[in-house]
Amino acid sequence: MKAMILAAGLGTRLRPLTNVVSKPMVQLAGRPCLEHTVRLLKKHGVNEVMVNIHYFPELIREYFGDGSSFGVDMNYSYEKELMGTAGGLKKVESFFKNDTVLIISGDGLTDIHIQDYYRFHKEKGCIATLALKRVENPQQYGVVKLNEDSTINIFQEKPKIEEAVSNLANTGIYLFEPEVFQHIPEDTFYDFGKQLFPKFVESRIKMAGYQMEGYWCDIGDLPVYREAHYDILMGLVKVEIPGKELSDNIWIGNSTQLHPDSRIQGPVVLRDNCIIEKGVQIYGPAVIGKNTVVKEGAVIKRSILWDDVCVGEGISLTDAIVAQGVNLSNEPLNLDKIVVK
Repeated sequence: MKAMILAAGLGTRLRPLTNVVSKPMVQLAGRPCLEHTVRLLKKHGVNEVMVNIHYFPELIREYFGDGSSFGVDMNYSYEKELMGTAGGLKKVESFFKNDTVLIISGDGLTDIHIQDYYRFHKEKGCIATLALKRVENPQQYGVVKLNEDSTINIFQEKPKIEEAVSNLANTGIYLFEPEVFQHIPEDTFYDFGKQLFPKFVESRIKMAGYQMEGYWCDIGDLPVYREAHYDILMGLVKVEIPGKELSDNIWIGNSTQLHPDSRIQGPVVLRDNCIIEKGVQIYGPAVIGKNTVVKEGAVIKRSILWDDVCVGEGISLTDAIVAQGVNLSNEPLNLDKIVVK
């Protein structure tokens, strides 16, 4: 089994954060979202990885390189013009040869058990198996209706809530057999949810639905982005949090300096090379990125700070998201303000 990580999207609903990075490179608990996906693949023994890239592609290439530092073999497919989810896969058909294909999103957060998913897929013997998760509001997703044998008999792409056949959402995580390439046209934009899956249902080509356990979240907008952080810090999703864990759910990175008169109440992640000065108060859930300085008397509550941020003396941040490299002076800040360099 080889994997393709879909990482070519623009992430417009995460602006202004995605004005400076691509959506898969948006930080989650001190690591790019895409890194959590790569670590999940490695954990389950999936070591050969293709990533399609389009928006800020150099940031992904520079960060991951050939993948060796993450224990995987990373390959890249640059799309000058977006090819769609299925069109992007068709473009790299030669990479997969006769292997089973795992498709997973680079801008989602999950701890799906890939090996269990793979076993289910092989047992069902279908050309495609979609990983499914029950959701409260199905109108933001593709949803399916299953037969008793877990095959899919209806696929709806983002239905009106009153028309949805179920609340089993398509997570964007798929397993395909190599025959799938025969059904995707070459050199054209083509989408799994809008084109390929409805075609399979109409043609009675069997697809299976795997009702996954564990955590899945589509990081679609800023409120969800914040909640995903909280879920990580509260242990609702099984991902590796960087740093050394101390008591009271506090993770400290290398060379981070805490003044003895500062107060940290977890869950809080303090990444590498942070300086937390006298009288600083940090109340979690909160993430403080690498090389960040929080000056004397500052108060941070339920906030997410990316790398290289400076929080000035006496500044108070509550429910804020602060992007990389921002220097905050003593100007007043409103709740939920997003500060972008």
